[in-house]
Amino acid sequence: MSPWKAAKPGDPVTAIDTPALVLDLEAFERNLERMAAALRGSGVRLRAHAKAHKCPEIARRQVALGAVGVCCQKVSEAAVFVEAGIEDVLVTNEVIGEAKLERLADLAQKARIGVLVDNAQALQALVAVAKARGAGIDAYVEVDVGAGRCGVAPGEAAVALAREIAANPPLRFAGLHCYHGSAQHMRTPEERTAAIASAAEAARRTKQGIEAHGMAVGCVTGGGTGSFVHERDSGIFNEVQAGSYAFMDRDYADNRYGAGDVTFEHALFVRTTVMSRPTATRAVVDAGLKASSVDSGMPRVWRREDLRYLKASDEHGVIETPSSQALALGDALMLIPGHCDPTFNLYDELVCIRGDKVEAVWPISARGTLL
Repeated sequence: MSPWKAAKPGDPVTAIDTPALVLDLEAFERNLERMAAALRGSGVRLRAHAKAHKCPEIARRQVALGAVGVCCQKVSEAAVFVEAGIEDVLVTNEVIGEAKLERLADLAQKARIGVLVDNAQALQALVAVAKARGAGIDAYVEVDVGAGRCGVAPGEAAVALAREIAANPPLRFAGLHCYHGSAQHMRTPEERTAAIASAAEAARRTKQGIEAHGMAVGCVTGGGTGSFVHERDSGIFNEVQAGSYAFMDRDYADNRYGAGDVTFEHALFVRTTVMSRPTATRAVVDAGLKASSVDSGMPRVWRREDLRYLKASDEHGVIETPSSQALALGDALMLIPGHCDPTFNLYDELVCIRGDKVEAVWPISARGTLL
């Protein structure tokens, strides 16, 4: 953790030290309201994906606007949100290892906790810990509906796993996890529509197979920022897991949207300073790989179409400029990160601005929670 703060409440935006992760509260709040409005009256609830931001204050604001709870990817991440008062947390991942399972069971004594399973051997390990600790845990069957990552095949294999969960209290069979992650970044609306139609059909067939055995499927959960309108309108999903919608990174902005899609504003930025001006066409800023994730490509310079972020090394970002007059030493720029989730994980704090002032500084308390 840095010995100095990038900013404090009341500072002008111009005084924010760099590099700093900055949240435009007005755009952020509009994004939260826009998602709430998009789901209102649909019968589909939001479980906001907190792996995107790792910040309890953001999670509390999402819950206040109607989110049923949050998703996390790691048990240690879930623990941070439970300790912060979030009462319903789904770990949208498989959990392997006795120590992790015991911690998961301990969390289930404090909040409603869910977890995914896609393997009978892993399920039995979860059952053993849940029984030993007397922990009621929601178990979801993860179904591979097209992402090609974790998940059991749709249909009979998923039905068999659901029946095994139901036969092993104190586990509770909570439903199906049907997330198609790669669909979020398919660039055209036609590609996303087709991918989620296929995912919904796989989820529907699996749900019907489970119901044929007299079991209720309480929840079919999935969807993300890039596709949630399709899950919302599918008639099969009743929960969506969007996270990036609140911030909008450069990669999501590269999607092309159709008439029925809901769009969101850029609210998350990396503020950076020009620290070198070696040539008329090259500037160097103090935000490199350790300030902005580039796994989804380079950041974009906000509201400066004349500038292009070319490449990054650990502590340097190289900006292409049209002339020596375009940027001066000490100028500040706002970058739109290529991928917001891993960018959040690079920072201890989020500097929240409203207009030209710093309104708050929120801790990113779940940063580094990898266990």
